[in-house]
Amino acid sequence: AEQPFWIPRYEYYYGISDYLNMNRKWCAPLLSVTFGSCKIPVSWDAPFKPCSHKYPLIIFSHGLGAFRTVYSAICVEMASRGFVVMALEHRDHSASATYFCKLDPETPDFPEAQIREEWLSYQGVPKGQKEFRFRNPQLHQRANECIRGLKLIRSIDSGKDVVNLLRTDFDLSVLKDNVDLSKVSVMGHSFGGTTAVLALVKEAQFKCAVALDAWMFPLENSVYPKVTKPVLFVNTESFQTAESVAKMKKISAVSKETKVITILGTVHQSQTDFTFLAGNLVNRVFRTRGTTDPYQGLDITSQASLAFLQKHLQLKEDFDRWDSLLEGVGDSVVPDSPLQKSSL
Repeated sequence: AEQPFWIPRYEYYYGISDYLNMNRKWCAPLLSVTFGSCKIPVSWDAPFKPCSHKYPLIIFSHGLGAFRTVYSAICVEMASRGFVVMALEHRDHSASATYFCKLDPETPDFPEAQIREEWLSYQGVPKGQKEFRFRNPQLHQRANECIRGLKLIRSIDSGKDVVNLLRTDFDLSVLKDNVDLSKVSVMGHSFGGTTAVLALVKEAQFKCAVALDAWMFPLENSVYPKVTKPVLFVNTESFQTAESVAKMKKISAVSKETKVITILGTVHQSQTDFTFLAGNLVNRVFRTRGTTDPYQGLDITSQASLAFLQKHLQLKEDFDRWDSLLEGVGDSVVPDSPLQKSSL
C-alpha cells in the first residue's frame, strides 16, 4: 500500500501562506518545494485490523492555521496503540484551508458531476473587532464539530452508510460494531486543546480530554466551573503564559483528576509535524523545534496521554507504566509549569 502525501492538496500551501500573512505567489511554491515530497509513514487504505475487543475512540481537533494532516505524528502514534483516531478539519475559518463537497445545481442529471468542491480559507480577526469576540464563537463551532464527528462515528458503528464521502478504497462498514462508544475522548492542540475542553463540557459521551499546549484565551469564564471531568494539559515550555496556566489551575481546582504537566525544552510547534520536517533554516525562522529532541517530545506527549486515557477510559493495556509522567516525574518533564505563579 502506498504512503499518502503529508500535504494532501496544493490549496493548503495557499492557506498556510495566508495564515503566515505572506504573498501566495512566492510562498506557496516555496512551501511546495520544501514539503511537497513529504509522506506520512502509514499505509493508505490499509486493511482494517479486527481485534477481540472494540477500539476506543479519540476525536482530534487541530490548532489555528493548521488542518487535518498537521498532527499525523501524534495521531498515527495513538492509532498504533489501538485507538480509532478521527482527525477533524474545522470549518470555522480557523484552518489554513479546508474544503467540502456540495451538489452542483448546474448538473443535476449527472450524478458523478454533481459534486462541487467548496473551499473555505483562513480568516484573521477583522479590523476593529476584539479578538475574544471573534474567537469565542469559533471555539463553540469547533466543539460542536467534535460532537458532529462523534455522531458520524456512532452512525458508522451502527452500520449506516456515509453520504458525501471523499473518494477512497477503504470500506467504512468494517468499523460496524468495532468502536467502543463507552470509551471516547477528545484531544487537540492549541486552539484545538481548548476546543477539546469545551467539547468535554458540551458532550456527555466524552469521558476525558487531552489538551496539548492549550490556548486558553478564547474560553469564557463561565465554562471553567463546568469542567468537572478529567483533563490532561500537556504544555510546552515556551508557549504558555502565567495567566494561561492559572486558567488551567482553575479547572484542576474543580476536577481533581485534572493534571497539568510541562515538557521542558519544547516550543509550541513541538507537538505538530513541523518539528520533524522543518530543516535548520525553517526552524530558525519559525521556531519549530526546541532543545529537546522532537522524538523524545513525541514520546513524552503520547506516553502521558496513553497513561491518562488508560486511567479514565478503563483500558486493559499496559499504559499505566507511564503513570509517573502524569505527576510530572521523568526526563524533561515537570509538574504544573516552570513559570512564576500569576496573581490572576
